[in-house]
Order: sequence, then C-alpha cells, then structure tokens
Amino acid sequence: MTVKDSKLVTTEELAEMDAQTSYTSPIFGSYASDVEMPETELNKMPIEPRIASEMIREYIGTEGNAHQNLCTFVQTYMEPEAAELMKDTLEKNAIDKDEYPMTADLENRCVKIIQNLWHANQDEQPMGTSTVGSSEACMLGGLAALFRWKALAKKAGIDIYSDHRPNLVITSGYQVCWEKFCRYWDIEMRLVPMDAEHLYMTPESCMPFVDDHTICVVALLGITYTGCYDDVKGIDAALTEYNKTAKVPVRIHVDGASGAMVAPFIEPDLEWDFRLDNVWSISTSGHKYGLVYPGIGWVMWRSKEALPEDLIFWVSYLGGEEATMAINFSRSASQIIGQYYVFMRNGFEGYKEIQKRTLDVARHLVQGIKDLGIFIMYEEASEIPILCWSLDPKAGKKWTLYDLDDRLRMHGWQIPAYPLPENMQDVTCQRIVARADLSMTMADKFLKDMKAEIANLDNATVIGSADTNIAPKKSFDHSGR
Repeated sequence: MTVKDSKLVTTEELAEMDAQTSYTSPIFGSYASDVEMPETELNKMPIEPRIASEMIREYIGTEGNAHQNLCTFVQTYMEPEAAELMKDTLEKNAIDKDEYPMTADLENRCVKIIQNLWHANQDEQPMGTSTVGSSEACMLGGLAALFRWKALAKKAGIDIYSDHRPNLVITSGYQVCWEKFCRYWDIEMRLVPMDAEHLYMTPESCMPFVDDHTICVVALLGITYTGCYDDVKGIDAALTEYNKTAKVPVRIHVDGASGAMVAPFIEPDLEWDFRLDNVWSISTSGHKYGLVYPGIGWVMWRSKEALPEDLIFWVSYLGGEEATMAINFSRSASQIIGQYYVFMRNGFEGYKEIQKRTLDVARHLVQGIKDLGIFIMYEEASEIPILCWSLDPKAGKKWTLYDLDDRLRMHGWQIPAYPLPENMQDVTCQRIVARADLSMTMADKFLKDMKAEIANLDNATVIGSADTNIAPKKSFDHSGR
C-alpha cells in the first residue's frame, strides 16, 4: 500500500458509515459513489438505486448535448405526455399480439394511416409492419424484391444459381444499411455515381445499370449525404418502358427514411409513392421526421403480390397465432404507442405545421451561411430540412471544414465534416439536419458561434496537413438510422 492509499478511507470504514446512516446518507457521501463503476464484470454487492442512477447520469452527462447534435436525423424531443406514455408501456412486448390486442390494434392503425399518406389503394390489399428502425424496414423491402425476382426469373428461364449474381441499383449516396443488405444476401450493389450537377439519381443515370438480374431499383427520398430526392417519377416512367420487353419486370423500393414523412405534408402533389405503378414498397423511419424517439421504422408494400408469402410467418406465441414479417422478434411496443400518440396528437395539420416550421429554420440557416460569402451550397433545404455546403476554394482560407468542425464543438455543436461519395470524394462538406426542436433562436445562436469561430480560424496560425505529426481525420460515419 502506498502512502497515498493509506490516507484513504477503507472499505470497512465506509461500509460501517453506510450501515449507520442507511438511506439518509448523501449520494456523494456513500460507499458506492467512492468506487469505480463496473467495466468488465459485475460488482459484488448491489447498489442503492438512487446512487446507481446518479452515477450513471453523471457519467453520460459528459457526452454532447443531443439538441446541439445537428448531424443526426434522429428525433431528440417528444412532449412530456408522450415520453410518460412510452415509459408506462415499456414492458409490453410488441410481438405478443394475443396478449396485448389493443397495442396490436394501434400498430395496425399506424400502418393504415401511413398507407393512406402514401396513397396505397386498399383494393390491392396493401401490407405493412412496424420495424425497429428504417434499416430493418429496408432489409425487408430488399428481401421482398429478392424473393419476387427469384420466382419470376425462374419462370423466365433465368438460371438464378449461376455465377451471375442478382443485383440492386442505387445511388452512390446510399445509406450503409443497403451495403449490409447486399453483403448479407450476396447481392451485387450497382452504384449510380453522383456529380456536381446531379446530386441525385436520374432515369438517364440509372437505367444503364438495369438488366435481367436486377431485383429492384432503390430510389432515395432524401439522400443521406445531401438530402436531395432521387427522381422517382422519372425512374418509374423509364422502368415502365423497360418492363414492356423485359424478361423480369423491375420495380422500385423507395427508401424514404427521412423524406417519406415530410413530402406528404410539404409537397402533397409530388408523385413518388404508390401513385406510381412501379413503386412496390416504401420504407421510412418513425424516429426521424415521424417525430418519435429512436427505435421505430415502417415498411409498406403496395399489395399482397408485392410481399411474397415466403416472407410471412405464422407463429404460435403465448397461446395465440399471428402473422409476422419482421426480422426482429421480441421488442418493446412503447415506440409503436409513441408513434400513434404523435399521429393522434398532431393530426395532418399539426404535422404540416411542424415540418414547415422546421424547413423555415433550415432555410434561415441557409441564408445565414450564404451571407458569409465563403461557402458553396450543395443543398439549401429545398425539399427536406437539410443543408449541405463546402468551403469555396476561391475564399483562399488556410483552414478546412475539419478545423471548423473542431471549433464548433467547443460550443457544443456537432456538425461533422465528411467527403462526398464516389465520384465526388474530393469534395469535403458539412451538413445540418434541422429537426423539430431546433428553434429560430438556437439557429441564430449557431450562426453567431459559426461567425466567431471563422474569425478565430482566420486569425489563427493553421498547421497544414503536410505536417506528419497530425493524425488524418476520420470522415463522418453515415451509419445511423
């Protein structure tokens, strides 16, 4: 034992003090608060709940402020009534529809509401389900497309077991869940490159990648990097012509992780959904612009034909039998209930007001950043509340967006710099995702901080990237769904 250790209060002394004072002991005077939190194995003795919760709260309190995390799409605010309702239903298992029929009914209502928003024709018997997030929803949409292709290709005499793998066509600005899908199920991922004039997929850029082995075209309603919409209507028209002579018809899955819960309220006349004949499935995230805390996604198919029977399982669970098509099984129903609350609470006009106000804040930020005169805007919140910019080389700055990223973090703002995808990887951008809890006041605070840090960088001695003592920057990870 060192001299320093000998001056510490012993475990026995602390334990005796605890025994004498019991629950009257202050949290930071307790034995438990004087030892390290468990890292690799359980602590031997239990800890009083108020002490355990406070220690964990103190630990995670050193993280960033979620409201200032302007790089995430994920919802960071719900009304107290919604949070309380979700807390009260955490124990409900969403898969157990026999035990919790009212909860199952609320999920079915959410499915019908979303189908209605996306103009599904009930005569076609549309199908749908909740998921843990939009990544699972994308997986299910992709699996349905793969199973449909296998059945149709086999009938058309195409050898589905040859070395010529099935493929999926998608923009190079894809979200990583699609790369996972293709790797898990051995699908060739055909990437349609972006360019400065087209930061989205067009029919002209897409169709050369389509052939008899294409399981579907994935159109993004809100590209992760920039927020742009792919030209879904144009791609649909091109596929209509293609399918007239194709051995296997090619359909569209719309990955509307962000845009599918914005477009119905902001651009109701925009045709991207089940109004288009070749759109056979759509996925979205309830925890992005669906306005629910993380853990909820949705996927819809236009008809029973679009969802192969092989993907529907009838399971016996706690005395009942129900259909399930999700990849996950047991999970809390609280997010489903939270989604229904937000639907009921806001209604169509409430959603419209929230999305419109969020767009107003995003466009206010666009103008403020443009007024600085040193950036090139790649997206100006034209469709969803996302803005994206790069540093104009003509501005002659010695610093980079990675430097600005670091400086803004000192004020709590998280706005990472990252390279654009293949074909534009030499362009470094920053992106802001405006969410419902970003007020105009906070937007002005951000612009003030941004101006101040640009001035600091202009007046600083910036060490160039040629200095070998500087570690290379890690680009922003777009994996969050």
